[in-house]
Amino acid sequence: MATSHTAAAPTPTPTLIGSVQRALRLLEAVGAHADGAPAKQLAREAGLPLPTAYHLLRTLAHEGYLRREGGVFVLGEAAVRLAATGARHHRRGLITQSLEYWRDAIGVAVYFALYREGEIDLVAVAQAPSSPAVEEWADFRETGHAHALGQCLLSQLDEESRRDHLARHPVEPLTPYSVRDRGALLERLRSLERMRPVVERQEYAVGSVCAAIPITVGSTAAAMAISLPVEQERRLLPAVDQLRGGVGGLISSFAFSISI
Repeated sequence: MATSHTAAAPTPTPTLIGSVQRALRLLEAVGAHADGAPAKQLAREAGLPLPTAYHLLRTLAHEGYLRREGGVFVLGEAAVRLAATGARHHRRGLITQSLEYWRDAIGVAVYFALYREGEIDLVAVAQAPSSPAVEEWADFRETGHAHALGQCLLSQLDEESRRDHLARHPVEPLTPYSVRDRGALLERLRSLERMRPVVERQEYAVGSVCAAIPITVGSTAAAMAISLPVEQERRLLPAVDQLRGGVGGLISSFAFSISI
């Protein structure tokens, strides 16, 4: 019996936009010269005809990806922002990996935050079904007085900076256990021992307890925190002590986050 053979369908060739490829080659060529390079040199390095290179260079400069200075082309603000965005994502990934390690090692949700430009910035959180994070039912930035991360960050500021923050984000009790007013919070912050854990019990969310430790990264206030259901409160201090014991090895990773 004759066997029929069906010809295999050809593999589709991806559609490539030639002008985009050429523009990217020019960007790479410019990026290889810290002090910039003239159009003729860039055209040669990118393997492009000079008229094509001129056209693309002018377009990239118009869009802000390049800038012409003294007859040479250098990277523009748009290209710098694009590169910085990629670097920020990479650094956040490194921080998240570190938090995930401690989440698994201790069995708790782990948080990392900075105090930057007058605001609390929750950079990353690592949680799991068995160790869920506290639900952000009220904006963490606005309620630093009520959670361990915020209190830990505020405790690292000077008195003037604390008062400025609380003037912009007034103290308002969130639960029956919350600090009642600004004066009581300031007194608590003054009494905290430097570089000691800050413990918060159901002040931000009923049913959750948290502890935060200050992190010294240059002159920026930073903190790590853990949280547990209130019925597991007995685990809180041993867990945060375990985190403190290993945090020294994480400082280099967290230093990346300062520029995020």
